[in-house]
Amino acid sequence: MSIHVALNHVTHYRYDRPIMLGPQVVRLRPAPHSRTRILSYSMRVEPAEHFTNWQQDPQSNYLARLVFPEKTRSLRIEVDLVAEMSVLNPFDFFLEPSADNFPFDYEAELAAELAPYMIKGELTPVFKAYIDSIGRTRRPTNDFLVELNQRLQRDISYLIRMEPGVQTPEVTLVNGSGSCRDTGWLLVQILRHLGLAARFVSGYLIQLKSDVKSLDGPSGTEVDFTDLHAWCEVFLPGAGWIGLDPTSGLLAGEGHIPLACSPEPSSAAPVSGGIEECETEFEHRMSVTRVWEAPRVTLPYTEPQWAAIDALGQRVDEELRHDDVRLTQGGEPTFVSVDDRDGAEWNTEAMGPTKRLLSADLMEKLRARYGQGGLLHYGQGKWYPGEQLPRWSLNLYWRKDHVPLWSRPELFADEHVDCGVTDSHALQFLSGVAKRLGLDAKHVFPVFEDTWYHLWREGKLPSNVDPFDARLADPLERDRLRRVFSQGLDKVVGHVLPLARDEPRKPGGAARWRSGPWFLRGERCCLIPGDSPLGYRLPLDSQPWAKDSDLPWVHPVDQTQAFAPLPSYRGLRYAGPVGAAVAGSETTPPEARVPAPHESAGWVARTALSAEPRNGRLYIFMPPASKLEDYLELVAAVEDTAADMSLPVILEGYEPPKDPRLALLRVTPDPGVIEVN
Repeated sequence: MSIHVALNHVTHYRYDRPIMLGPQVVRLRPAPHSRTRILSYSMRVEPAEHFTNWQQDPQSNYLARLVFPEKTRSLRIEVDLVAEMSVLNPFDFFLEPSADNFPFDYEAELAAELAPYMIKGELTPVFKAYIDSIGRTRRPTNDFLVELNQRLQRDISYLIRMEPGVQTPEVTLVNGSGSCRDTGWLLVQILRHLGLAARFVSGYLIQLKSDVKSLDGPSGTEVDFTDLHAWCEVFLPGAGWIGLDPTSGLLAGEGHIPLACSPEPSSAAPVSGGIEECETEFEHRMSVTRVWEAPRVTLPYTEPQWAAIDALGQRVDEELRHDDVRLTQGGEPTFVSVDDRDGAEWNTEAMGPTKRLLSADLMEKLRARYGQGGLLHYGQGKWYPGEQLPRWSLNLYWRKDHVPLWSRPELFADEHVDCGVTDSHALQFLSGVAKRLGLDAKHVFPVFEDTWYHLWREGKLPSNVDPFDARLADPLERDRLRRVFSQGLDKVVGHVLPLARDEPRKPGGAARWRSGPWFLRGERCCLIPGDSPLGYRLPLDSQPWAKDSDLPWVHPVDQTQAFAPLPSYRGLRYAGPVGAAVAGSETTPPEARVPAPHESAGWVARTALSAEPRNGRLYIFMPPASKLEDYLELVAAVEDTAADMSLPVILEGYEPPKDPRLALLRVTPDPGVIEVN
């Protein structure tokens, strides 16, 4: 982020009578090597009748040579420039390996070119003693220069000295004080006596008021400020000329704008030239003004902009209050393991061996704190490219009217505990749910892994490996084959209850649940190979064909409509005995009718409630539902069945349909953390 500043510099000489001016050399144009970008520059000279010749001296400084043909009573030079004050890193350079450490020697060819900048002044007693006190121990060149520059800042007090010329190093050290040009020349001579090429610099110094106060140390000027200044530059192989300002003890930055750099201070004077003998009155005036500022962290807006933003915010708040619009702000707290902070799953990986179990523990604490009477659901989360399976998502739903969705939290199974569940429990459970929904339990059927697929997959394995240790590159495929062959291909994976919801056939009628057989080609229902829960792997494509218009599409509910209050907790349960038919159900449903060839089998219940024993726990796979009331009625039947069997379960599969009458909290995995949404 940058600030554009306009610098105005007026130099005015008034003479007591008209005089002839000799050629005047003006060095008030930023040097070519200035790191601060100069956006515009102009110089106006009075008297107007004069000749200007721009040139560059041997050091490439810009010089304006002014010739005046007539006598004049004054000479006025006004410089205007616009500089871009962007923060510069003064250490943004590399050194040649030979110059990494001080002391070092310049190569012969370079030393010849730098000869004018190596000329040493007289080594007087105090000056010699000061140089001798500077350590020559080999150390990084940058460190040496920074320490020397700061030492001069501490040893020499700054003063404004109006006398012309530059003090000798001896005088400056004896007095312990000097102007910027005195301290700059002292540093030049010290560096030369230490074997480093150095030159004197005259230029502009721009200092701007800081946006914020410094937390430690001085904050700098309280007002924007500019003045003529002097400092030193040292030549470092690989970096070139590097500015050192012994007045401040800092390296030259964006506020240092060099005008003239030379081996001697006399050839860096801002204005030099001859005049006739006369009395002279000298006036010098400088100012700096900010003309443009980029928004930045420490000062993003001006005061008028802040006022306009605040006024706009007040208007927006008033309109929101008038329209009764209420805003909330969300966040995503994240958690990590206290026991395994170095593990991959707690640093870079989204999934891991303990993340789901710890997430379940966290979810239970959240349920106890925020979701009393809530429904725990273990579903699928995000699925990213490159990941074979979707990530899991542990979900907690509760009613906003505080009526419980699930009244017995002890019936939520703990994934840390093996409950000893078998496929017979799954059959018994779905039979109990069927009876509670007024359905015939004969429609519950077992499902198996696809025998033919796994035999084919076994046949493709190398001849010298065992299916129980397949040595495949894909770890998921290895685990899948090991699991299937360990449990046996004739092992019942779980049970399925085909289940669908019919809308009332006439106004005022009751909706009903229906079930029925699935008409598959094989005698067994074989799952699609994979690792997902049973409900995601059902062979739905093998069901009888039906026209698109006869298929049970699940349409999302319009979230902007007015919703009636949800039924009470007891209203979702059945007053009659277990096994009593629900109002509107049929004793002999037509769902058992075998579809004829090419007949659209729209009556087949194509969704299903599934029960799968997994790791000693019973997982209930919920089918999709269009209406929240239907989903919650099915949840009530699942809870009542679990209570009747005294068997805790875990609900997974499809989530409840999105509905504004429900609140939701999720715990999901993310790289290195557990995330709560």
